[in-house]
Amino acid sequence: MDVRSVAIFGGSGKLGQRIIDLVHERGVIARVLVHRMPIEKVEDAYTVYGSITDPEAVGMVVEHADVVVSLATMKEDPETFFDVSIRGTFNVLEACRNAAVKQMILFSGDAAQGIWFYPQPWPINEGHALTAYPGYYAFSKVIEETMASQYAIQYDLPITILRSSWVFQNDDLLSHFSLLDNVNPAEPGHGFGRVADDIMQLVEQGQERVAVQVDDNGDPYHRHIVHIDDVMQAFGLMLGNPTALYEDFNIASPAAFEYRVAGDYLSEKTGTPTIDIPCPGYHSFEIDTTKAKSMLGYRPRNDIFTMIDRALQWREQNPRG
Repeated sequence: MDVRSVAIFGGSGKLGQRIIDLVHERGVIARVLVHRMPIEKVEDAYTVYGSITDPEAVGMVVEHADVVVSLATMKEDPETFFDVSIRGTFNVLEACRNAAVKQMILFSGDAAQGIWFYPQPWPINEGHALTAYPGYYAFSKVIEETMASQYAIQYDLPITILRSSWVFQNDDLLSHFSLLDNVNPAEPGHGFGRVADDIMQLVEQGQERVAVQVDDNGDPYHRHIVHIDDVMQAFGLMLGNPTALYEDFNIASPAAFEYRVAGDYLSEKTGTPTIDIPCPGYHSFEIDTTKAKSMLGYRPRNDIFTMIDRALQWREQNPRG
């Protein structure tokens, strides 16, 4: 498609910043809504200062845009998630309908498909039911996708849904495997929650370990994640692509990883001992990316070992203060 301008909501996040870069690299005008968080490189963009909860501000960003990208979201904040994620998405959909855009790309997440909160006996593909796990974030993703799909039906709005696995960049992966970083996280399913007294003692003493998440039987979980570069590859393949219209795509790394295999690899690289962390009640899962590969030519390049190597290199170049 002939894409000359792209409206972006949620440009201050780690994905949003990269999307602005990609749009600029293609010589396309970025139209960006700027709220509280600063956004780098907006000097080359058309900017509107306001909130996604304001239909007028949203309409000004969408006006004259060929493609609209919606990333604005909130995590586990009951005070703001509804207005930002749900009402905000509604405002964007309404603006797209009234402006007759050529494509709207909604960034969703595997949280909308339940991932490891529910048994997953086979790889999760696009035919999997939308099944939010406990918490506000997953619920909001299900509602966002449902609204977008209905607008495609009701108003023939050309929707593309990019449903990404948990996105990692820089040294995020090292933090995910860190014992000290993962006790009682804010979002359900990230980290370990409560741990046994002997493990908690290590935390209190500041003794780092590479955390291997295991089930009730001591067997390591399998999980799927994705590197931000592979998400950007997928987005670039969808942007302005007629094949992507009215479709949803699961996006993930080349393969799911096993926590023990990955933990041992990281331990060997760093000299930090591993420790098994019982995380009862979860379920291993794998994401099926066949549809994105066959329809878009998606070829993820970052497996768990590449991601660990890149994270270690990044931290070496950017040591913690």
